[in-house]
Amino acid sequence: MNNSISLQRDGLIDCLNRVQDCISHPKQEISVEGLRGAASAYFLSRLQQLENGRPVMIVTSDQNRGDLLLEDFKYFFHYMNLKTKPQSFPSWELLPYESLSPLNQISGERLEILNRLKRGENLFLIAPIEALMQTVVPKSFLQKYLFSVQLNDELDREILDASLAENGFVRSSLVENRGEFSVRGDIVDFFQPGAGNPVRIEFFGDTVESIREFDIFTQISINKLETIDIFPVRELCLSKAESENGLRKIYKRSKELSLENSQTKELLEKIENLGFFSGIEFLAPFFFKSRETIFDYLPEHTLVVMDEPDTLVEKGQQFEKLIQSEFNNCIENGRITSSPKEFYLTSEEFFSECEGLHGPLKLSSLKITDSEEHNLEIKQIPQMAGSLDIFTDQAIRWKSEGQKIVIVAPAKGQIRRIHELMNEWGLEVDVDLGRLSQGFHFKSANLVFIAEHEIFGRSHKHRHRRKTNSQSFQRGLKDLKKGDYLVHVDYGIGLYLGTKEIKTGMGGGEFLNIQYADDEKLYLPMEGLGFVQKYVGGSEVPPPLSKMGGIAWKRQKKKVKEAIQEMAGDLLKLYASRELAKGHAYSSNTMMIREFADSFEYEETDDQLKAIEEVENDLESDKPTDRLICGDVGYGKTEVAMRAAFKVVLDNKQVAVLVPTTILAQQHLQTFQERFREYPVTIDMVNRFRTLREQKNTLTKLKRGEVDIIIGTHRLLSKDVEFASLGLIVVDEEQRFGVKHKEKLKKLRNSVDILTLTATPIPRTLHFSLMGVRDLSVIETPPLDRLAVKTFIRKFDEEVIRDAILR
Repeated sequence: MNNSISLQRDGLIDCLNRVQDCISHPKQEISVEGLRGAASAYFLSRLQQLENGRPVMIVTSDQNRGDLLLEDFKYFFHYMNLKTKPQSFPSWELLPYESLSPLNQISGERLEILNRLKRGENLFLIAPIEALMQTVVPKSFLQKYLFSVQLNDELDREILDASLAENGFVRSSLVENRGEFSVRGDIVDFFQPGAGNPVRIEFFGDTVESIREFDIFTQISINKLETIDIFPVRELCLSKAESENGLRKIYKRSKELSLENSQTKELLEKIENLGFFSGIEFLAPFFFKSRETIFDYLPEHTLVVMDEPDTLVEKGQQFEKLIQSEFNNCIENGRITSSPKEFYLTSEEFFSECEGLHGPLKLSSLKITDSEEHNLEIKQIPQMAGSLDIFTDQAIRWKSEGQKIVIVAPAKGQIRRIHELMNEWGLEVDVDLGRLSQGFHFKSANLVFIAEHEIFGRSHKHRHRRKTNSQSFQRGLKDLKKGDYLVHVDYGIGLYLGTKEIKTGMGGGEFLNIQYADDEKLYLPMEGLGFVQKYVGGSEVPPPLSKMGGIAWKRQKKKVKEAIQEMAGDLLKLYASRELAKGHAYSSNTMMIREFADSFEYEETDDQLKAIEEVENDLESDKPTDRLICGDVGYGKTEVAMRAAFKVVLDNKQVAVLVPTTILAQQHLQTFQERFREYPVTIDMVNRFRTLREQKNTLTKLKRGEVDIIIGTHRLLSKDVEFASLGLIVVDEEQRFGVKHKEKLKKLRNSVDILTLTATPIPRTLHFSLMGVRDLSVIETPPLDRLAVKTFIRKFDEEVIRDAILR
């Protein structure tokens, strides 16, 4: 399908021409109203078509609105074959003066945008107002710490090493994470915080022979580069002179504010000795010589676009009040920090800066004025509430009026499903791959855009702008570092001291240097890595080192073997009887199951698809299912369980979802109800939040078979809970249930299928799975755009609790 749009006289081109005339001169404000749904992104995409690459900065009320707009622009830019790529200039996503630092990935993205602006590139930027009201690193700082490498440069490799270290990169034996670099002979690898892939620079002597991006897991080159700009890892990297100058300013400010000497001394020592610590970025004005914002980087002919200007004015004033409130709170608690005037623009200053560029072009979804000149006849998509009949009637009406209908779906499975439904109804519509926050009807252009989630009644969930690598997380020895403990199959626990090049009578090579008790050393060749694995203990106390050649390690291995044999004996009868037992063999995948799978609004990861396939194969066999689904939080274990539950319910069997807490039960109830809302599946819950009467009524329906899926805590294991035809038990976080509850579950394993979901399996459960006694599926691929959970361990502090609540 050719999605390129000609600029026909469709009612929009006249408005676009008037806007073009106005924005061709600086300081010419113009408003366009009535841009409902994603129409604002469509309008600006059409304008970008005419303007042929003019730099644009779109101001949004917050990061979430910016993320939605970014997805809309990505779709329409692709739809219109625009070569420009929309970019996000993210906020730190921190409260003003919070004692935390922004994620390195966020800082990396911001620095990359600033560098591209400094080079004079015309960018199409989307940024929340709080990111634009905050100061940024001065151009002189960015120039000083930016290190450029070009192909065939003459460059001392040690200078590159020093530059990476100075820019905040951490040296490691193997680059795995953003902000790391490694040196191996003539090869230097590094992973920039804002980049999608790490970079490898290969030297021939002092000449840069090649620069290429590579896949962090396969190590295969992806893309050859001619040049690479290396940015600092953080937005504040200090030289000794800058640090000393900043220390003097901080000390002076402390005296001016009459703050306690002890807190000032502690802060000065942290800066002097640590160089970097969480929250130091808010002290940046003490170290920078000038106060600069993103407006100092933007080209003079940049078009400023204000998304919902009335909301922006309100947000700007609210943010200004929050800044002052948080600053006052810092001073009251004796914390030294930069003043609001040094670190932020006021709301008035911000809007004044916007008015100094071209525009501003103000876009509103509502028609505020009576003027028709810049009002567009754009309507919202009618509410369909998941009713396909309503959509069908509306689509037939649109087609009879000569409207072109474009349905935008985020996954290929959903596109296939929509095509099947359209063919059934005899409707001719275009179905496109992409993400759209909300559809709209542009009547004068005879054009209707509909987001898939509007048809099927699901709430829209946009993906986060930052991407994580979708390959499997690597485990094992890849993250091995000095000071780690290793376990050798023959010699026991030793301390890893690094690698060492050793010449032998048969040649030379690299060996692992492992220290044992009495300072004995084992040099293990790389070919012998199969004999060792990392030590994993249940305590933070370091394990005692084994004595090489001693009998203690042999005794320990013997005890473990005996314990395993005893454990196996206890379970022999249970699992032998399961092997002999005949379970219910569920029907193979039907059209409805495929439809349910296609309605999943995200793209499944490879591991997720594999786990789903394994579970479905288990259910279709006549052997009782007992599978452990192991994966981190947010990796899609619940979707695997819901696919299994749907399959079981279609065969008129019931499903019990067992969770450890009442809050988790409520969350699962909402998730299941949302996912099954288009299907005649009855879902209910029992826990202590329900009255006794409600629980009794639910259990009565469950016994009569009127409830298909029941969700609850250990209350489901009570004697008064009876099922009409229980087929599947889903156990979430098994490790949090007590011994008695597990014994009850153990008795059920002979008669029903059991699916266990966990992020942290207890050793015995995991051991059974690894032995093959219980089936195991591991989901170790993070979904696209999932951010890692950051955990901070701190002493009790009311300020930390306050900040967490405010966030």
